[in-house]
Amino acid sequence: MFLAQRRLAIASGLLAVLVMSACSGGGASTSDASDTAAPDTTVAESTTTTTTIPAILAPLTGLPVTAAITRPALVVKIDNHPKARPQWGLNQADIVFEENVEMLTRFAAVFHTNDSDPVGPIRSGRKQDVDLLESLNAPLFAWSGGNVEVTNLIRASTMIDLSYSTANKEGGYRREGSRSAPHNLLADTSKLWTLAPAGALPPPAQFVYRAADEVIPATARETGGVKLTMDGVRVLWEWSSDFSRFLRSQDDKAHVDVDDVRVNAANVVVLYVSYSKSGYSPVAKTLGAGEAWVLTAGKLFQGTWERDDATKPFTLKDTAGNVMKLTPGNTWVELTRVGKGVSYLPGTATTSFQYP
Repeated sequence: MFLAQRRLAIASGLLAVLVMSACSGGGASTSDASDTAAPDTTVAESTTTTTTIPAILAPLTGLPVTAAITRPALVVKIDNHPKARPQWGLNQADIVFEENVEMLTRFAAVFHTNDSDPVGPIRSGRKQDVDLLESLNAPLFAWSGGNVEVTNLIRASTMIDLSYSTANKEGGYRREGSRSAPHNLLADTSKLWTLAPAGALPPPAQFVYRAADEVIPATARETGGVKLTMDGVRVLWEWSSDFSRFLRSQDDKAHVDVDDVRVNAANVVVLYVSYSKSGYSPVAKTLGAGEAWVLTAGKLFQGTWERDDATKPFTLKDTAGNVMKLTPGNTWVELTRVGKGVSYLPGTATTSFQYP
């Protein structure tokens, strides 16, 4: 996280707690001068038992938490139109998916660990959201609404419909007077979570995280970041060794949230996907397989993604066939068209080469 003075901070957690118990036995005794011999004495050896209590980890970040988070995941569709910037909540989300829409991008921000009151601006859903998000175990889905086809698909999915028309005041939906419609619809995550149905369950982990003492495999190489050409938006992620984070820019301008804090991530996962079309809307194909890049801890892994069931997370493997592990923390997932990304080495001026 950042400090209020626009500084980043690194989330940290406690290691496992060691509980120790010991028991020890008595010593010998002797009689005074007599004809009776002293009895044999047995000395008990001291023993120490050490029990390691596993840390409780947040499923969508891999970071330690003080208690298990039992609420469901909450997905909020956040606008990325120029009139919707800066946004609320992007730095509080555990995972953010960036997807192409009609000559722009839109964010599916996944909240579980943190709240964001408010969050937004909130916009409509798309057909591609169903396959993309069902692995979160029936998440709450906050969106402004959609056409009949999209609405029917979302309501038939495992996601819990918390659209503006469904949740409204109960979800804290309201219009922000300083913005123009339709780029001004906000809600409160704290209120949206109160609308979770009885029996709603937390999400499973979506990625595998590296342990604190785990060495980064040799299949990774140093990276300065990545440039991505999304539909209508040029995205730059730069590694900051000062903050141990990747920092985001859009169209060569620093991307900041409403608090003027740079949008940042511990991990950037680039999934190269094919897009079909539904009317005017692109539809990302997130079932199947393709090329994947994982940027983490100043390193770049290149490999593949695979997924044959929308209820299961993506499987990410490097060129040696090993699972690509992430650094505990928040993650951005870029659903990038094939061939629309280029990485660069540390020390390279980002203005010295073009977007792909």
